[in-house]
This record gives sequence, structure tokens and C-alpha cells, in this order.
Amino acid sequence: MNKNLKILLIEDDMIEVMKFNRTVTKLNLSHEIIEANNGEDALQFLSKKVGLPDIILLDLNMPKLNGIEFLNILKNDETLKYIPTIILTTSNNRRDILECYKAGIAGYIIKPLKFKDYVDLIGSLLDYWSKNELIKG
Repeated sequence: MNKNLKILLIEDDMIEVMKFNRTVTKLNLSHEIIEANNGEDALQFLSKKVGLPDIILLDLNMPKLNGIEFLNILKNDETLKYIPTIILTTSNNRRDILECYKAGIAGYIIKPLKFKDYVDLIGSLLDYWSKNELIKG
């Protein structure tokens, strides 16, 4: 049985945020989406340690604190390090991929260009995580 997820979407591009929300709506999913425009805002939200997300979807290329910097801070926190973090980015840079896996990500997904492919990918991703047993904070 699929459960509703609380998803922290860390993305600085508002068009990408709208695309993600439109995709969730198109798929008739009732997951709770929490938006953060950058890594600093996300860490501020997470530092409260209340209402933690089930999963984090993280873009790499952001101002203030990039995705890899965010990951290194997140994965060094005794409570937050267990939240599955999936990279959702346009970067296929091998060094980025390696750094992210070293930091402890749960997956690395390159955003497809076609909207239909994006919808299919996000649908599969959220279906997978909604079936997983997750640690509740």
C-alpha cells in the first residue's frame, strides 16, 4: 500500500518547482510538498527537527549553499542523516555524482527534457518511496 509522503523539495528555479507540483497534481498524488528555495532555507527548516520530511529531493546548482555543501551538513547531523535524499538535477557531471554518493544519497536522477518523461520519472520515484519503510522523526 502506498502512503502519503512529506517531501522537502529544495529547488531555486521556480519553473522547476511549478513543474514538480504540476506533476504531482497530474498524477493525482496527495503527498505533502514543502518547498525550500536553497540549502540554507532547507537547513533552517530542518534544524527545528519538527515535522521532518520522509524524503528530500535536492537540486545541486543553487545559490548560497549548493547541493553538495547541503548534503555534507545534512549527513553529519545525527537526526537528519537518515532522511533519504535524492538528487534531482540537470547535472550529469561524474564528479558531482561521485561526491553525492560519497555523502550518502539515496539516488541521483537527471531531469529529463520532455515533460512526459519527467512525469513518468517522478511518478516512479514517488511510487517507490511511498512503498518503503521510512524512519519517522
